Amino acid sequence: MNKTKISKILVPLDGSKNSFIGLDKAIYIARQCGSTITGIHVVSIYPQHLGDLVTPLKAKLLQDAIKFMEKAKVVCAQNGIVFRHKILYGEAKLEIVDFVKQNKFDLIVMGSRGLGGVKEALLGSVSNAIVHKSHVPVLVVK
Repeated sequence: MNKTKISKILVPLDGSKNSFIGLDKAIYIARQCGSTITGIHVVSIYPQHLGDLVTPLKAKLLQDAIKFMEKAKVVCAQNGIVFRHKILYGEAKLEIVDFVKQNKFDLIVMGSRGLGGVKEALLGSVSNAIVHKSHVPVLVVK
């Protein structure tokens, strides 16, 4: 039987209730396996031609991301889990899959729906894309 050690867990966070439910499940797994957790958030990039119009929005989105990453860090610390975070810019689906490949995570744990406006039949669009494109196991939490 092939025993796979789960030492690095990635948790995509967007500040939504569902993303923090995913974090709670990741903490449970991390406690059982002695794993670390990395939270990732991808700030959407808006068209460059909008320039100065979106600068305040980007600053607000980054400020919000820093706040909920700090909240996640506190929750992990209260449970004895080492938490790191990464904030990237781009399209969430692509950035998360690339980040997983580059950093050799063992598991992705994420909420089924985040703050995205587009609703899909069963999963949120980011969750759905990651389930299909990831080369590591993905646990989608409802």
